Amino acid sequence: MQLGQHPAPSHVVAHLSDPHLLAGDRRLFGTVESTGHLVAVLEQLEASGLAPDAIVVTGDLVDLGEAAAYVRLRELVEPVADRLGAQIVWVMGNHDEREAYARHLFDEQDGVRPQDRVYDVRGLRIVSLDTSVPGYHHGDLEPAQLEWLRAELAAPAPHGTLIALHHPPMPSPLDMSMELLELLDQDRLAEAILGTDVRGILAGHLHFSSHSTFAGVPVSVASASCYTMALARADVMIGGYDAFQSYDVLHVYPDRVVHTQVPLGDGPLVSGFPIETLEQLAALPADVRHELFSWKHSGLDPAAVLSGDPEALASAAARIAEELGRRGTP
Repeated sequence: MQLGQHPAPSHVVAHLSDPHLLAGDRRLFGTVESTGHLVAVLEQLEASGLAPDAIVVTGDLVDLGEAAAYVRLRELVEPVADRLGAQIVWVMGNHDEREAYARHLFDEQDGVRPQDRVYDVRGLRIVSLDTSVPGYHHGDLEPAQLEWLRAELAAPAPHGTLIALHHPPMPSPLDMSMELLELLDQDRLAEAILGTDVRGILAGHLHFSSHSTFAGVPVSVASASCYTMALARADVMIGGYDAFQSYDVLHVYPDRVVHTQVPLGDGPLVSGFPIETLEQLAALPADVRHELFSWKHSGLDPAAVLSGDPEALASAAARIAEELGRRGTP
């Protein structure tokens, strides 16, 4: 369905981050239900009507590297991805442990090496880049990883490349404490992606949504599903809220990638139209559709449409068509 001048996107990607699952029924800080929040995100995504080609989770999948937490993560995410027809792209974070990550997410035994992988999502290449440093919370990349990345990017993918990593290569001016835990030597990564087909960098780690550019490439940080950061406050450092969780949705177009933050949960619906209105609008001539929604005097009554009056939109569209005829619009 196309209502405006842009074509439909070629790909849709759901970007989640930082679930921080714990084994059993334990809660983060004794109060945050990280597992419950992830379930809520997945339920909301599945109920949205979106059909993502991939679900990317940018690190800190679990909080303590526990085997049982990774097992639970797969139990929660894989059935949803299967029903949506989406590939899952896991990414290592600083709270993850390579051995348990490799064993329990990929059924692999080699958990010593960096957990870098490449996914082909209908011609869109997604590179999962492991920026974790064993035993530490900051990020870094080994020279061999950068050589591997250069080799992978040597040939362009049909729809370009997204790089998914945990530590975002960007400043965090509203939470400067994160600069103590940032990705080191970022210029080396910049050199590896300059001149390639990388169209976007997806990250997590910050627990708040943020955007920047890096080596000419847009960077998008998804907020956390577990808890979010208390920003722009003069009285706290690294403060967390058990509120305002969200996930992101990417729409990939031939010439751009659109990132949209989707809040978790809902509130009172104070306005809107039934979803069936979209099909009614798509059936109208483009000029009538434009005037109906853009012209301040179109006579469209949102309350009547929302109430379910089947004639409300049709009668308004008929009046618009007559008006366009009087204006001499062909």
